[in-house]
Amino acid sequence: MISVLQRVRQARVEVAGEVVGAIGPGLLALVCAEQGDGQAQADKLLAKLLKLRIFADAAGKMNLSLQDVAGGLLVVSQFTLAADTRGGNRPGFSQAAAPAEGERLYDYFVAQARAAHPVVATGSFGADMQVHLVNDGPVTIPLRIAPGIVPGIASQSN
Repeated sequence: MISVLQRVRQARVEVAGEVVGAIGPGLLALVCAEQGDGQAQADKLLAKLLKLRIFADAAGKMNLSLQDVAGGLLVVSQFTLAADTRGGNRPGFSQAAAPAEGERLYDYFVAQARAAHPVVATGSFGADMQVHLVNDGPVTIPLRIAPGIVPGIASQSN
């Protein structure tokens, strides 16, 4: 699975002019399931996202996690994170999970997030969404949990 995290002061998602999800300070997580991803990758991505120390402590150092600061989490599906831009000028999306599988993993990810964290909002899977945010820092972090990487097993080396 792929995610781009943005530390935000606030963020919201609108669909057809209606706000469907909003948070105050916290993380906006754009999330994409790729072919071969499963619940193990979703679980590992969520664990990393919740514990990633990208919030400032009292000394101004990035030492606190989303859980430490009790920030909000806004999860938005975004299959375009799987874009392949190696050839030509038009991105290909063949590595993204099929829509039904992508939605299943997105729903699973959101359910697990809600079980683990008190403030979770979402966009609408497959909808034409407008995402509004005030990036804090700015801090933007890409994360990728490759298919075949499961918790408790050593990750691949580059």
